[in-house]
Amino acid sequence: MTHQAPKSGSQGRGTFTPARVGILALAVLTLVFIFENTRSTEIRLLVPIVTMPLWVALLSTALLGALCGAYLARRRRPR
Repeated sequence: MTHQAPKSGSQGRGTFTPARVGILALAVLTLVFIFENTRSTEIRLLVPIVTMPLWVALLSTALLGALCGAYLARRRRPR
């Protein structure tokens, strides 16, 4: 008869998993890209043309994308 050590269950559930490190690195690179582009630009918002700093447009687009992704990920989770 062999005795097996109990599994801790914490494997892959640490604070810094590879997926979390990858997401954090991607978020940092995105923020660096956004804040390096600070010049003003013209953007057409359906009908009006708006002049704003490019970083504001990039940051707002990134936030909208993150909100849409979070919403879709939440809806796909089994209950």
